[in-house]
Amino acid sequence: MSTAKTSWPEVVGWPAAQAVTQINTDRPHVTIEVLPSGTSVAPGFSSERVRVFFDGTGSVTATPTVG
Repeated sequence: MSTAKTSWPEVVGWPAAQAVTQINTDRPHVTIEVLPSGTSVAPGFSSERVRVFFDGTGSVTATPTVG
């Protein structure tokens, strides 16, 4: 069983760039997509992807998770 981190609730409210740095530190091999809140994304799960949604101020609006 993997013990790799799969969600980052602590970064909600952080600047998106800082959140990306933290996620890269924890999981250097995932692809991180940084998207405006409300962006439509294709369905489907990827164990190698994390999406970071941000608001108009650049702050993370939802818990980034692997998927």
